[in-house]
Amino acid sequence: MSWDAARLANRLKHRHLALLTNIAKHGSLTRVAAATGISQPAVTKALAELEDIFGAPLFLRSGRGLQATPLGELALLRARHMQSDLDLWAREVEALHAGRSAHLNVGVVPYVSSALLTAAISQLHQGHGVTLTLHRATTDHLVPMLRRHELDCIISRATSTVALDDLMHRVLYHQRPRLIAHSRLAQRLARRAPDWAAVASMDWVLPAANTPTRQLIMEHFIRAGLRAPSPVLEAYSTDVIEGMLTMNEALISVVPEDIARELCQRGKLGMVPWDFGWELPPINLIRRKREQPLAAEERFSDILLELCGSPPKA
Repeated sequence: MSWDAARLANRLKHRHLALLTNIAKHGSLTRVAAATGISQPAVTKALAELEDIFGAPLFLRSGRGLQATPLGELALLRARHMQSDLDLWAREVEALHAGRSAHLNVGVVPYVSSALLTAAISQLHQGHGVTLTLHRATTDHLVPMLRRHELDCIISRATSTVALDDLMHRVLYHQRPRLIAHSRLAQRLARRAPDWAAVASMDWVLPAANTPTRQLIMEHFIRAGLRAPSPVLEAYSTDVIEGMLTMNEALISVVPEDIARELCQRGKLGMVPWDFGWELPPINLIRRKREQPLAAEERFSDILLELCGSPPKA
C-alpha cells in the first residue's frame, strides 16, 4: 500500500469512522457484523477499503481479536473526535432549527454550588438563547471526556492533568473545607474548641480516596499526628451525604463551605465552625484551546466569571 494525503481527504466517509469505533468496541469483524446487522463479507470489504485509504494496515489479528496498529490507534483517536464533533454540530443545528442560538455540553464536579449553576444557566438561556446539558462526574472522568470532544467545557478543580497545551483554565472561585453533621451533633461540637483527635475516631462519610478533597482531609489528620478517618461510606453525592447525616446523628463529613451552607439551609444539618487552616484546590472553568472559540462557550465563561467576581482576562 502507498500513502496519498488527497485520498484520505477525498474518500474518507462517516461510515468509515463508525467502522473504526465499532472494531475497537467489539474486537472482531464477526461481532461488528452481528452488532451492526451488516454481513461479515461487507464488513471485511469496508475494512480493506479503509486500509487502502490510509495506505497501511490499521488492525492486526491476534489471539485476543483485532489489535490496532500505531496507525490504527491514531485513526481511532481522530475518528472518535470527529464523531463527537459531528454529534455536537448536530445538536447545535437542532438548536438553531428550534429557535435557540446554540447548545453546550458542560461537565461539572459534584462540589460546585447549585446556586451558581442555576444562576449561570438562567442567564445564558434568557440572555443568549443557549440551552445546556449538564454531566456530573469527578475530574478524572470529566477531563478525558473534554479531550474526547464529548464536552465543550468543564467546571472542575485544577489538577496536574489540565496543565497541558491542549487545555486552558480560569479560576472561578476558592473553597474552604467545613465539617458538617446532624444539627444536634454540630451544635455540640461547635461549643467545643477544635478537637481533631475526637472527631478522627468518629464515623465519617467522605469522597473517594482518589479525589483532591479526600487526600487533603487525610493529610490534615496525618500532619496532626492522628490516624486518618476511615469512612463508613465513600460518596461524592451531596444528596447522599445529606441523607446519611440526617438519618444518623453519629456521622460527620467534610464538604466545601458553599456546599455546606446550601445543605444546612434546610435545617436538618449544621456546620461546625472549626478552621482546617487550608483551602481546597480552586474551582476552574476548563476548556479546550480552539482556533475559533464557540460564541456560546465564551458567553458562558463571561457569565461565570462575572457571577464569581473573577477578574477579566488581561
